[in-house]
Amino acid sequence: MFHRISLQTRILLILGALMFITATGAIISISHTYVMDRYINKFLETDIQAIHASQELENALVMQKGYVTYYFQDKDPVWLEELEKHNASFETWLKRARQLAETEKERNILNQIDSQYVRYSLARDAVVNFYKQGHAEQGYNLHKSIRGQFFEIIDLCRKFKTAYVDRISEAREAIKERAALLNAAAIGGLIMVMLLGFLLAYILLNQILGPIRRLASDADERKLPGMEGNEVKALSRRFQNLIHDVDQTRTKLELSQEHLQQAEKWALLGKLAAGVAHSVRNPLTSVKMRLFSMERTLSLTDSEKEDLEVISEEIKHIDIIVGNFLEFSRPPKLKTQRISPSDSVDMSLQLLKHRLESYDVKVKLIRDRRLPEIQADPDQLKEVFINLLVNACEAMVDGGHILIRETRQVLEQEGPVLMIEMSDDGPGIPESIQGKLFQPFFSTKEEGTGLGLSIAQRMVEEHGGSLDLESIEGKGATFRIRLPVSGEVSWEKY
Repeated sequence: MFHRISLQTRILLILGALMFITATGAIISISHTYVMDRYINKFLETDIQAIHASQELENALVMQKGYVTYYFQDKDPVWLEELEKHNASFETWLKRARQLAETEKERNILNQIDSQYVRYSLARDAVVNFYKQGHAEQGYNLHKSIRGQFFEIIDLCRKFKTAYVDRISEAREAIKERAALLNAAAIGGLIMVMLLGFLLAYILLNQILGPIRRLASDADERKLPGMEGNEVKALSRRFQNLIHDVDQTRTKLELSQEHLQQAEKWALLGKLAAGVAHSVRNPLTSVKMRLFSMERTLSLTDSEKEDLEVISEEIKHIDIIVGNFLEFSRPPKLKTQRISPSDSVDMSLQLLKHRLESYDVKVKLIRDRRLPEIQADPDQLKEVFINLLVNACEAMVDGGHILIRETRQVLEQEGPVLMIEMSDDGPGIPESIQGKLFQPFFSTKEEGTGLGLSIAQRMVEEHGGSLDLESIEGKGATFRIRLPVSGEVSWEKY
């Protein structure tokens, strides 16, 4: 029956039983402690005080008898004063004893002591009066006759004390019985805990650690030293390797999904671009031709010429936007040849020479030697460099410096690469938008299309490389272009 229960249920049942036994033992111990505390408090607050009161009653009574005798012997009035003090003490302790009495039997004993003491004190006062008047013989005879009353009161005081002594004895026996029962329960609980512990150890060793040991032995492919006696560590190491493999697979899957989504966007944009090309570009061409004809044939005032120039510039801007849109939506067709990327850098700087001067931007090129030739499209590389240089110029509105550094490096994972870094000392790019900078249609310029950097990144990736950004706000920006030396190298996005 027990083997039909699932492993999880068996472990939970055993743990539940252990917790129940532990909790029960704790409750019993707390209860026993509470009872013992109650008994001890009762002993201290009632029983012991009652015994002490009965002893004080007996002492006060004995002292009274003695002081009467002393007065008979030397007629010193000091003994009468002491007699009155012990008489008051007897009454005080009698009152205290009444407060401590709990049963009817004890109260009856105190009532008897009270009544007997009243008669005894009257007779004792009569004896003292005889002694005061000089009738020593009569006083002695009366003193002798009330000895019986004295001993009766002494017996009642001792009887009152015995009642509490018996109660303490009964409580002690009850505590012994309770302790014996508690010890038996503790021994039984200890046996149950040991049995359940052995059962839990058996389940852990044979049904959990045993399979883990076999699984770890099978999973430890390399059989590393030091792992033979630590199955959990070996299994954990293998599990971490599996998690690493899963993470890599998931990363590649996410990358594939991202590429697929980009491909879908490009396909949709391609269809939209075809419509835009027919619906927008043709009317723009007609408008430009008409404006050119009007400008040559009409006699226009300066104000009208200015308006015409503004219209022409806006149409040109629209044409550029449409061109960028069409270029982004069409996957680029590489026309590769053996070239050095340094040639594309030089050509870009030559084409932008006048624009760089107009922006008051100084360019410094650090090149130990020209980069080696690779399979690349020179026009697309040139477009990438021009895009980055123009963006840097527009960012540095009051002029500045651009540093271009060309190096050849060997990276751990990518192998040999050509690195082209373009750094400016402009305002930099806020960290909050750096992740969006290469997204299509995201732009920080009022008249920007948000496609320039996206197109540039795609062109570099088509060459098997990567385009990365590093920027600190207020300290400029650096774009790094990495191109593999071999055209067959596949690059991952980071």
